[in-house]
Amino acid sequence: MVGCYRLSVQRVINPKQKKIMSTSTIILLVVVVVLAIWAVSIYNNLVKLRNNRENAFANIDVQLKQRHDLIPQLVATVKGYATHEKEVLMKVTEARAAAISATGINDKIQAENLLSSALSGLKVSLEAYPELKANQNFLQLQGEIADVENKLAATRRFFNSTTKELNNAVQTFPSNLFARMFGFSKEPMFEIPQADRAALDKAPEVQF
Repeated sequence: MVGCYRLSVQRVINPKQKKIMSTSTIILLVVVVVLAIWAVSIYNNLVKLRNNRENAFANIDVQLKQRHDLIPQLVATVKGYATHEKEVLMKVTEARAAAISATGINDKIQAENLLSSALSGLKVSLEAYPELKANQNFLQLQGEIADVENKLAATRRFFNSTTKELNNAVQTFPSNLFARMFGFSKEPMFEIPQADRAALDKAPEVQF
């Protein structure tokens, strides 16, 4: 009788235990699925922000190529009049070559900042070179480069905005938990060094 009673109890308990185990398994699976969906969502958002940054730099690239095309003409024109600027012109030419050969957004940013520094060092005083001051080709180049620089400033602001959004996602919780795992890191802004910006704005010298 005792043996039959124990067997009866086991038969009653086992279905409940199985039900509890089944419920726990379902809950665990649901949690895993939710976490997986959450991780995928974070990854997709990071990819989207990175793509936005790359697209924004594509607009900058257009302006950079225009600047690269104008620089040889500028160097050639200035060289014909400002013979004392030979060393500076050489630095501009070398910086341009490095900027053209740079690959990748971050490498291009670094190279373009060096080119901006070289251009800001090209200080051509119009009063010291009156013939250059009257050169229509030089004046046209001056205007074209100034126009490119203005467009660059606008596209840089948009690029920096997209970079900031990406960096915020990379550094803030909870996306920062997955950013490094997915290979995302903080990216540099595209800003002209303060010293170069001051030089570019200085008058009455013509600086680029």
